[in-house]
Amino acid sequence: MVCLLLAACAPRPPRHEPPPQPAPPDTTRAPTPAEPDTAGPTAPDTTAPTPPDTVAPAATEAARLRTLRVCAGGDVLLGNNLDTLWAARTAARLGQPVTPFPDPDSLLAPLRPLLEGADVVLLNLEGAVGEGPAPAKCRPGSTRCYAFRQPVAAADALARFAAPAAVVANVANNHAMDAGPEGFAATAAHLSQAGVRVTGADTLPTPLPTPDGDTLAVLGFSPFLAGPDPRDLDAVRRHVSRAAARYPRLVVTMHMGAEGRAAQRTPDQNEIFLGEDRGNSVAFARAAAEAGASLVVGHGPHVLRAAEWKGEALILYSLGNLLTYGPFNMEEPLNRGGIACATVDGEGRVVEALLRPTLQHLPGLVSADPSGRGSFLVDSLSRLDFPETAGRIQTDGVVLGPASRR
Repeated sequence: MVCLLLAACAPRPPRHEPPPQPAPPDTTRAPTPAEPDTAGPTAPDTTAPTPPDTVAPAATEAARLRTLRVCAGGDVLLGNNLDTLWAARTAARLGQPVTPFPDPDSLLAPLRPLLEGADVVLLNLEGAVGEGPAPAKCRPGSTRCYAFRQPVAAADALARFAAPAAVVANVANNHAMDAGPEGFAATAAHLSQAGVRVTGADTLPTPLPTPDGDTLAVLGFSPFLAGPDPRDLDAVRRHVSRAAARYPRLVVTMHMGAEGRAAQRTPDQNEIFLGEDRGNSVAFARAAAEAGASLVVGHGPHVLRAAEWKGEALILYSLGNLLTYGPFNMEEPLNRGGIACATVDGEGRVVEALLRPTLQHLPGLVSADPSGRGSFLVDSLSRLDFPETAGRIQTDGVVLGPASRR
């Protein structure tokens, strides 16, 4: 499995930090054709003589050695030592005690079965890692600003939970600098000391050797202070093509887009959220795929988004919230996430893919979702947003192959 990290820092316009999930659920409006079809994937055609074409798995042990299994999830926050008041508020809401710092290994344990067979695991680390004093990020009285920093124990837990797979943490996002520049440096140091690879801190790919002697690389982008800017498409093509020339199996991750319940659709245009230019996720992802990325994994909107194929490359526009223990909104559909696992062959083609939906409960306890709701959502959104190139998801989570192979 693969865990996504962030890329180099570049000057950015002034930002006003938004909350993780600012959009309240809208329970008054009736569904319209522009909304996701939450009824899920279309039923299989039982009259067809053959089953739907899936991305073919590796057939032999020899073939397996020529492939790498990458599993990726969305946002991860294992507690927050910059603000512990949320725990008291949540406890009052639930009518039971809530600890601000549970055992991070226990939080991650329910995800282990979803990482079966992973060589690399990629996650977006939603916040800094460290202890002690930190500069104040939010102005007094602000209601649209959140500061996240996880305890140091979180780094060790991340390194352990997917063993023997290599774990990659993406730090190209809008919360990596929440403890200031020194906290950003401390985050990378704590992760590296624990054995977690970091990506998204600069424009260079993060190589991940596997026990079989193969290598896969990861490169992270975000339009914030941390990470290479995904809005500069010429630079994106340079960075990705340079990395792909050295590492044919390249995963690109992006922290982009608007946030909240109203952000489930993926527009092919720049998204403006709370006055910030969050970039065009579609233009970025397609540019990365054309430049040589095997897999593009998105996060940032805090909801699941569509998937599509660009040639042999698979694009997942947002995997939502995976494990966000802290002051996060857990109302539908913000409680839905998923772990996507893709098998990449020696030439950098995705030959098999699967989405395993997850579900969170207050205060951010995650479990596999037996209802498979996340698969229905991604399939419906994919058909709406990318009718010609949709990454169709079956009820069992299997991602159907690109149209070129059907």
